[in-house]
Amino acid sequence: MDTTDEPEVEAVTYVATATRTGKQWTATARDLPGGHTVQAQGASWREVKRNVADLVFEIHNDDATIGVHLLPADPEAAAALHDVIAARSARVLAEQAERDAVRHAVRLLIHAGWSTRDIGSALLLSHQRVSQLAPRTTT
Repeated sequence: MDTTDEPEVEAVTYVATATRTGKQWTATARDLPGGHTVQAQGASWREVKRNVADLVFEIHNDDATIGVHLLPADPEAAAALHDVIAARSARVLAEQAERDAVRHAVRLLIHAGWSTRDIGSALLLSHQRVSQLAPRTTT
């Protein structure tokens, strides 16, 4: 049971699609409250994204948290951007998995009696970094 007096905030994300004609971008966001559609222009991707977001915020005047996700209208370009985002997400997860594995290995090897220099050599880390990850306790 929620005992706070804070109202619940609804997060809403709208998707806008952008096309480039000449030197100008045009973005369109559909299915807004009241069946509205907005269209904005800009000379750059950043500008058209900001302009279409401003129009969406104007129409959506309730307490919801609003987001606008801009995608290229061209499916091939949208897929390419999606692939980059997926690769970056995978990299972040892989880096975290590596950090977790290194911490586990350092603690295990310290407990097994290895020196920090030997652990560092085996894991391609400095002995100082090994000491930071699993400092030896003195009693």
